[in-house]
Amino acid sequence: MFAMQLDAVGGPLHAVARPAPVPGAGQLLIRISACGICRTDLHILDGEVAARLPIVPGHEIVGTVEAIGPNVPGFAVGDRVGVPWLGHSCGRCDYCRADQENLCDAPGFTGCTIDGGYATHTLADAHFCFPIPAGFSDVEAAPMLCAGLIGWRSLRAAGEGTRLGLYGFGAAAHIVAQIAVWQAREVYAFTRPGDSEGQAFARSLGCRWAGSSEDGAPEALDAAILFAPVGALVPIALRAVRKGGRVICAGIHMSDIPAFAYADLWGERAVASVANLTREDGTSFFEVAERAKVRTVTTAFPMTSANLALETVRRGELVGAAVLVEEGSDWNAAVTGSSA
Repeated sequence: MFAMQLDAVGGPLHAVARPAPVPGAGQLLIRISACGICRTDLHILDGEVAARLPIVPGHEIVGTVEAIGPNVPGFAVGDRVGVPWLGHSCGRCDYCRADQENLCDAPGFTGCTIDGGYATHTLADAHFCFPIPAGFSDVEAAPMLCAGLIGWRSLRAAGEGTRLGLYGFGAAAHIVAQIAVWQAREVYAFTRPGDSEGQAFARSLGCRWAGSSEDGAPEALDAAILFAPVGALVPIALRAVRKGGRVICAGIHMSDIPAFAYADLWGERAVASVANLTREDGTSFFEVAERAKVRTVTTAFPMTSANLALETVRRGELVGAAVLVEEGSDWNAAVTGSSA
């Protein structure tokens, strides 16, 4: 097998050849066709999220089951599956026993502590693999494995209010916006100042309003979800929500939140984070995504162009999501170039 491997914080990734892995008990060997790029991958690259190094990044994986280890019911060779960020839970801690495996005390994270999807193959815990509905192509489905799942968990945490603000309109927000509009909510999209393309994109997906995060919300919001990892947005969002409103921080990493007046929080406003996902998040999300006819907007890169794709995401030069694909990847040339 081949993979794009991160050896040290700061990168770059380089191509490596490895022996083909063999699935152990409870595992699937998956031939990867597509892997979405998440901002968490940049946090890992930059050392903001600690990872086991060397590591193969990537946790928005779509592929086909190529081999099955012992004690794995419910899967067959040839099945198309997705692999998300949470790749393992201990099953024994208080959180796991309470069906809160997203808060497991001894978790494994795909592309962080478990080798991920910037590769031709990966091993995955079958308990955390989801069937992919036939209506989504491999490339369409890839961003749903994190941007979609975390977005869905965040949307449910935000409550059922009508007016919803989304701060940062990238891969996750463009999925959540479609579901929220389908739910007959009013969606208000906040982008980086001057991002007219992103604002037009938000309006094209049915958002009632789109503007700069520096602008005040045109209506008092019932809830806001922060996808941008910018702590300064927390007090801004608090001032935008009505009494009783919720501000949900959706990222795994965020810059420091500045001090703000208690008056911004008062009135039973609340700030909360979401962490990882549960298996129930995965099954319920894909059911809703099918019913809402969600369509992801993607830009595909060859797997061996992972460094270029990551920097493109960092610079905010994409509308929607970036996805690495096996098609067009010249692994032999990439490995030779990495070892030269």
